[in-house]
Amino acid sequence: MALITPFAILFFMLMASSSNAYWPPSPGYRPSSKFRPVNFYRGFRNLWGPQHQSIDQNALTIWLDSSSGSGFKSNRPFRSGYFGASIKLHPGYTAGVITAFYLSNNEAHPGFHDEVDIEFLGTTFGKPYTLQTNIYIRGSGDGTIIGREMKFHLWFDPTQNFHHYAILWSPKEIIFLVDDIPIRRYPRKSAETFPLRPMWLYGSIWDASSWATEDGKYKADYRYQPFVAKYTNFRAGGCSAYTSRRCRPVSASPYRSGGLTRRQYWAMRWVQKYHMVYNYCQDHKRDHKLTPECWG
Repeated sequence: MALITPFAILFFMLMASSSNAYWPPSPGYRPSSKFRPVNFYRGFRNLWGPQHQSIDQNALTIWLDSSSGSGFKSNRPFRSGYFGASIKLHPGYTAGVITAFYLSNNEAHPGFHDEVDIEFLGTTFGKPYTLQTNIYIRGSGDGTIIGREMKFHLWFDPTQNFHHYAILWSPKEIIFLVDDIPIRRYPRKSAETFPLRPMWLYGSIWDASSWATEDGKYKADYRYQPFVAKYTNFRAGGCSAYTSRRCRPVSASPYRSGGLTRRQYWAMRWVQKYHMVYNYCQDHKRDHKLTPECWG
């Protein structure tokens, strides 16, 4: 029998920790596999910029140029659910450009709306995209902005292939996922800090030069137009606003009551340790009287 020396044990431990710094551990559960694909024409409609939108075999392409961007919206509002899509981003210079996939009721409650965002903030040559997750409650995103941002640099290049991004929204929690790996969990701690009104699912590409890239330092440069985003593998399921109140909210884990498994928490902590670049609760310049969920 071969003898394993302390040096060999140390070597394998270093190799394991090194490899863990590049790719997240498996979450062990794949919530996207529990929901059927949604045909774009059945589940969504164009919201704006129809001339900047095309469909090919259920893959949606939207683009931004100097004349317009584009957006789409689900046909139904939801009270809770799982909402995912596989997205491929535009390479190269994309400063000022936002590619988004989000829940909102801003059309139903203008100036007093709720919103749950996945936003890809464009970048300059040689720098990675920033994935921003954000939550607005009852108009706090209008006028006096009370954002709840957590930002990440992904462990892969999101311009090379499609990757699956999702929001799990239930009456208890909001969970953001990338390729079925939880990257953020926002639990409901009070009705004042949690979105509870029905929301629609949206996607869009638009010019946000005033703030998107390094707080507006770099603007959209239309010498590199068009800026193209591709969406496919739409998956959505849950309780629409029209279903019975007895409709059971979906879960991101095997537990019907919600929450995450130990392996999912482990994967999420790995992402937050190695790839989170901003957490609003850790920003000492913020007034946390407005974000009581950060206390403690």
